[in-house]
Amino acid sequence: MEGVLTPEIWIAVAERTGIAELRRTTRDEPDYDKLMRGRLALLDRHGITLSRIQAVIGALAPLPGALEFLNTLRAQVQVIILSDTFEQFAQPLLRQLGWPVLLCHRLVVEHDRITGYQLRIRDQKREAVRALQSVNYRVIAAGDSFNDTSMLMEADHGILFRAPASVVGQFPQFPAVEDHPALLKLIQSLL
Repeated sequence: MEGVLTPEIWIAVAERTGIAELRRTTRDEPDYDKLMRGRLALLDRHGITLSRIQAVIGALAPLPGALEFLNTLRAQVQVIILSDTFEQFAQPLLRQLGWPVLLCHRLVVEHDRITGYQLRIRDQKREAVRALQSVNYRVIAAGDSFNDTSMLMEADHGILFRAPASVVGQFPQFPAVEDHPALLKLIQSLL
């Protein structure tokens, strides 16, 4: 979701709070647990609450062209968003995107403080693709980060969208596109 349909939430939080270390995302760090442990430590050290993060998220809008892309695609195929975001973060953005199906994780919150996170299952994006394929769905997946690559490898067709050069370089087997019209055109060619 983030980086493809919506802005990166953690980057927006970094900009709003002035905590530059929160700019680090799965585009930079392939180890999701290491990334999240670092984020949680920063939130704790700086006293950043869930409600403060939700206020930042509430001011975000989908990326330009994302809603039109999503609406056009949903008119042709079923769309499921697989994301490493959290239920407590996604609601304002889902509303603006017309409530697409989102499978993601959950934060552990105590008295408005984020104290941990619960993965649905390890490597949930890849496992979701496998589950869809096990009931005879063909899967076309798009993503922009290291945490998307196992999903892209498992899918019938994987596509990189606005991925950094480091991801594109390590995964040259995936076509890489830079805008929503190109992504839509490529997906439609695979249907």
